[in-house]
Amino acid sequence: MHILLVEPDYYTQYPPLGLLKLASYHKLLGDTYTLVRGCQLVDRTPDRIYVTSLFTYAWKPVHQAIAYYKGLFPHSELILGGIYATLMRKHAENSSADRIYPGLFEEAEALRPDYSLVSTWRQSIIFSHRGCTNKCPYCAVPFLEPERTAIKSIRHLVHPGHRKIILWDNNTLGMNGWRDLIAELKSLRVSVDFNQGLDAEFITEEVADELCGLNLNPIRMVYDTPGKRRYLEKAIPILERAKFNRRRMIVYTLYNWIDTPEQFLDRIKDLLEWGVVAYPMRFEPLDSLVKNKYIGRYWTAQQLEMIARARRVIGYGGAFPPYEGLRKKFLTAKSFEEAFALRPPRSSPEKTEGTSKKLLKPVPVASAI
Repeated sequence: MHILLVEPDYYTQYPPLGLLKLASYHKLLGDTYTLVRGCQLVDRTPDRIYVTSLFTYAWKPVHQAIAYYKGLFPHSELILGGIYATLMRKHAENSSADRIYPGLFEEAEALRPDYSLVSTWRQSIIFSHRGCTNKCPYCAVPFLEPERTAIKSIRHLVHPGHRKIILWDNNTLGMNGWRDLIAELKSLRVSVDFNQGLDAEFITEEVADELCGLNLNPIRMVYDTPGKRRYLEKAIPILERAKFNRRRMIVYTLYNWIDTPEQFLDRIKDLLEWGVVAYPMRFEPLDSLVKNKYIGRYWTAQQLEMIARARRVIGYGGAFPPYEGLRKKFLTAKSFEEAFALRPPRSSPEKTEGTSKKLLKPVPVASAI
């Protein structure tokens, strides 16, 4: 067969891992395949079309891609899978896909993705396990990966030309095999990114010493609820004693869920006071069809916009690093509004008649997320 693999034209900074695994699966079967992004003309009629999906609010490009390729190839079987298709199957059935495939494609799960389809990508993305020990009510993982499974080795999943591994594991330290995983990562001599964050509850002196042997920069953790405070307060100095720089610790910080703006500010203050980087993460319902439309019970649209603007203007890459100016602004603030208020921009000096004055060029203090 000839297979067409379609990644819809939504924003993502990562390659379509599921499609790359499907490519490897069909290669084993002796099939040929082509990967495309968005709606493109292709020079060969496929026997089967796979369309992947990402977050639920990115559903429109998915439907557009399906309609486009069904229009080109009405007799080719078109299968829709991915996150949106799994979380909102009924809504996905409103597309013109012939079949919805929720969950994981188990036959391809143990295969190394065919990175030749994304030749400029230089990092191996890996799940050493699926599922999570936690069942957080705001998280999609219990629906996407309801079963906890692990593999004994990840070596076969690493592309020989890649020197960095990105782990998409949801709670590495909560799995029994974390020591074996870290030992294997060390033997591979690659840089490592636990991209989804490590649970501070499981960070002990032993864990920190093991992590220290990895080329790990940054180290990511999570502060989604006030209950995580005591674990982070303990974990951060443990990691520092293991030679991790506090400014290279990034902590994901959920907001707009069941918290209040003041409770969110308290967590930001904690992180800046501890000298680590706070990375705000806006909550989206699992069935959200429009990004950033949901407003939590205790929030207002204006308060959410204040955070977004602060991330762009005084943050760095969308995060709040523990720089002295930021620390002072947040730690001395008496309210959420005071903490996230921005000074109005200075007016530019005007040209006077007959005189040429250079306009002052502002020094960039942030990069937009």
